[in-house]
Amino acid sequence: MISRPRHRTVHTITLAASVLLAGAVTAPAAQAVPSGPVPSGGDGQPRHCTLDLSTGAERCYASFTEAIDHASDGRIDDAPASARAAAHDSRFRAQARSLAADADRQADGVIQGTFFDDTDFGGDSLTISGEALCEKDGWVDYQYDLQDAWKNRISSVQPWGNCWIWLYPEPGLGGDRDGPFKENTSDIGAFMNDRTQSIGFS
Repeated sequence: MISRPRHRTVHTITLAASVLLAGAVTAPAAQAVPSGPVPSGGDGQPRHCTLDLSTGAERCYASFTEAIDHASDGRIDDAPASARAAAHDSRFRAQARSLAADADRQADGVIQGTFFDDTDFGGDSLTISGEALCEKDGWVDYQYDLQDAWKNRISSVQPWGNCWIWLYPEPGLGGDRDGPFKENTSDIGAFMNDRTQSIGFS
């Protein structure tokens, strides 16, 4: 479905190119690999990055398991090694739903969505965690502007944290949006494939 944006922006963050390109904020050396704009990290392997909206820290890992461990604050430490496998893993999906529903732990952060460079949840991934679940009140609760390293790359998505995902072809939720993507979507379709510049969660 394509429609004009109707939103009430509660939180906005810009994914700064300087952090992505320079790796200004990284995890301990034993876990993290440098972040960057290339589809695979120089060694031909996908990178799995996390963005913590409460701190603005972005970190990249060699495996999806490590990325989810970090994004969930250690509460999911046995996610599948590949995001493609996770999309079809009912146990992992149940863990993520349980984590999002745990109101007593929400202050630790809630995974709101994961975005992929390729269709079928392949290539590099970016997992975004925010401070709370989406409210489901008909408005966009959280807004994220992408720059450089993730702009015009998204091909598949996984919504989390009671959120629906809206994709926009311009910064600041501009242009005709596509969505909502309510479930794992292995191919977002030709309209927004490799065109997303901002993301809304509702």
